Amino acid sequence: MLTVTQTLGPRALNRALLARQHLLARTRMPALRMVEHLVGLQGQIPLAPYVGLWTRLADFDPEELAGALTDRSAVRIAAMRSTVFLLSARDALTLRPLTQPVSERGPYGKGVWQKALAGLERADVAARGRELLEERPLTNTELGAALAERFPGYDPATLALTVRNILPLVQVPPRGLWGRAGQARSTTLEHWTGAPLDPRPDVDAVVLRYLAAFGPASAADVQEWCGLTRLGPVLERLRPGLAVFRDAVGGRELFDLPEAPRPDPETPAPVRFLPDYDNLLLGHADRGRVMDERARALISEREAGMRGFLVDGMLAGTWRLERPGGPLLRVIPFAPLAADAREELLAEAERLAAFHGVAKVRVG
Repeated sequence: MLTVTQTLGPRALNRALLARQHLLARTRMPALRMVEHLVGLQGQIPLAPYVGLWTRLADFDPEELAGALTDRSAVRIAAMRSTVFLLSARDALTLRPLTQPVSERGPYGKGVWQKALAGLERADVAARGRELLEERPLTNTELGAALAERFPGYDPATLALTVRNILPLVQVPPRGLWGRAGQARSTTLEHWTGAPLDPRPDVDAVVLRYLAAFGPASAADVQEWCGLTRLGPVLERLRPGLAVFRDAVGGRELFDLPEAPRPDPETPAPVRFLPDYDNLLLGHADRGRVMDERARALISEREAGMRGFLVDGMLAGTWRLERPGGPLLRVIPFAPLAADAREELLAEAERLAAFHGVAKVRVG
């Protein structure tokens, strides 16, 4: 058994996380390889993954990711936490069936939904939904209206959501393409990729991949990231091949890959901008490694999408695109910054503005 008795403080965990996430230094690799390394990018905001890759990859070209969506090697699909992620197609074929229980337990555990679907077999609704969606991609409104013709007397939106939660649905382009807009139209993952779902998704392998991108982490952290429960036994099964640490603050047991990077806590961390709902901020039950309680409260108040930036590795403010008198990128620190940090922030903000084709930056 590979056991390490060392304790890790918040700063050590912060630098380990930044290293795994390629936020200490931009790297060069294909965009889809980075998507797979991160086990997907949060994607309910269609263009957020482009910023997530821009902040991690040197010379990232958004057309590379747009091309992967167009050629179907990348997809937008509800997976972890039943939230839309951008995944490689091959990961989606494993991760969607693995996280299917997360989607299933959503509405159907609530009496109001059970009542709304009373008298219907969910399998019948899903089968009709598959027929419709594999004829042509549909919006939720279109799908609900078509289902209501087969199942009169039931709420169309409820019928559409039933299909969305049971079937693995991908949002097809032009939704999610850089520089283009499009309604969220869906078809099934199997139809879009021409490949079957993984019948036996390997949860052990996925947990190890999570640790590679987010570790060191506890069982609660893994569960927060994916929405699955009872993952403690998985980590116990994997324990003989893992390094084990203690959280210096809470005393929690933290698991990690033995050879994964754990930089010196004093390693410099550059300013980095994060897109909406980046999993750097959402991928742990204990978020103290990237934000203090004040920052957590402020980002919830100021920016519903948690679109933030890091200074010295910690969440230090939010940003957004505005159009008062012309487009500009507005950067809003939570507190006044030292002169050198403010200068570095402004330089990185100007690079992000150029990525968006925006000429102006305003801090404050």
